[in-house]
Amino acid sequence: MVLLAEQPRHGYDLIRAIEERSNGAWTPSPGSIYPMLQALEDEGLIAIDSVDGRKNASLTDDGLAWVAEHPDEAATLFDTEESPEGSSGQIRAETMALRDAAMHVARHPGSDATGARAVEILAGARKAMYRLLAEDDA
Repeated sequence: MVLLAEQPRHGYDLIRAIEERSNGAWTPSPGSIYPMLQALEDEGLIAIDSVDGRKNASLTDDGLAWVAEHPDEAATLFDTEESPEGSSGQIRAETMALRDAAMHVARHPGSDATGARAVEILAGARKAMYRLLAEDDA
């Protein structure tokens, strides 16, 4: 609702805005965004209108009132602290960057050997992460 207080948005725009504002810490799926929008509409907090073939959500008067009544939540929703090296925030950011790189390779794998090598690299990274956990527990 905080994002909708800024401007009407469609589902994909909300997903990208949340991902951007959370510095990659959270990328909600369409399976979580669209049911939430439906629930907010059912509660009368948002209205969903078709604009240029897209379903745009905007706050109703009740939705605007809710945002106005919860300024602290709205102000701190996307606050992030600078993360020390190796922190979970940096790990999430690198995971997202790795995911993006893997998706580029998946879309344009080139030769079969390139695709196989990509799988090998990803499997190696996963195994290395589990080894790291095992070492830390030892």
